Amino acid sequence: GTATMAEPKRILVTGAAGQIAYSLIFLIGRGEMLGKEQPVVLHLLDIAPCEKAMRGVALEIQDCAFPLVKGVVATTDVDEAFAGVDVAVLVGAFPRRQGMERKDLLEKNAAIFQQQGAALDRLAKKDVKVLVVGNPANTNARIAMACAPSLPRSAFSALTRLDHNRSRAQLAGR
Repeated sequence: GTATMAEPKRILVTGAAGQIAYSLIFLIGRGEMLGKEQPVVLHLLDIAPCEKAMRGVALEIQDCAFPLVKGVVATTDVDEAFAGVDVAVLVGAFPRRQGMERKDLLEKNAAIFQQQGAALDRLAKKDVKVLVVGNPANTNARIAMACAPSLPRSAFSALTRLDHNRSRAQLAGR
């Protein structure tokens, strides 16, 4: 019999023009995230000032001609980005700038993750898996989760390994 390929999974990466996303997107395209048998449609989201760079990333994905990549959606529109996604990797966050108070950083990121949590709630697949990478990751994950009441809490994870490693290093230095 002929092997039929699985239905493509839609994977969203936010902050798609940034360095972290750039290193992730190609790994996903090669099948490192969901396996070598699982086709994907990549959803890339970034803010308008980064649109040109994000379109460049989309072109590079096409140039790679990954057999598993069945499509690329590169957009600055949150609703378009979150529509029907199976996996959301939330990398994009507001970076801390010189002279910025932590409070200001938290407010900026709260607005981003409230909007994205609401979009997950309305538009993502109901069995979506969400990984928050953008710092402060645990706080951002909590905000997104609170704005997505129809999704199970188990759908949300935060990448806090950096905090863990830093804490261990500080304790080891005592």
